[in-house]
Amino acid sequence: MIEIRWHGRGGQGAKTASQLLADAAFMAGQYVQSFPEYGPERSGAPITAYNRISDERCPIHSNIYEPDYVAVVDETLLESVDVTSGLKKEGAVIVNTSKSPDEIRPMLKGYEGRVCTIDARSISLENLGAYFPNTPMLAAVVAVSKCVDKDRFMADMKESYSHKFAKKPQVIEGNLKCLSQAMNEVKG
Repeated sequence: MIEIRWHGRGGQGAKTASQLLADAAFMAGQYVQSFPEYGPERSGAPITAYNRISDERCPIHSNIYEPDYVAVVDETLLESVDVTSGLKKEGAVIVNTSKSPDEIRPMLKGYEGRVCTIDARSISLENLGAYFPNTPMLAAVVAVSKCVDKDRFMADMKESYSHKFAKKPQVIEGNLKCLSQAMNEVKG
């Protein structure tokens, strides 16, 4: 089983990215869970979302306290949230930032595992013309965790986006470009 914890702020799409990852893993034949945890429900407030992905049915229905991977959609959360709490040393933390993994490591309270970074801001601005960090972060999590085969993931996301954005087909290509670029540009 792979367990992933997402840290973001309301409105950044961490919950949606968690749901899309669950959809992709489900389409690949795996058992999945995706669920959010909210504090004050307002835009900009810290939120946490979770994924469990397994080859077998999972009887656990609690928050994830010892994740294999942590995705940090908003770099400013590193100052106020212990994002690496319980994170397994064999796993990785993936941070949305223009900084390198070496620049981020001192902000992670002594975490000794793998540190990965992705500039989701520039990728989404380049491909979508607006700041939607969840799409590049989703791809970075898939690339780092290998929880879903990359080629299968891209094919399934193309199908998913075709349904989701049926009335806005112009955004499908940009989202697919975001995914592809993020998979190739994640550092660490």
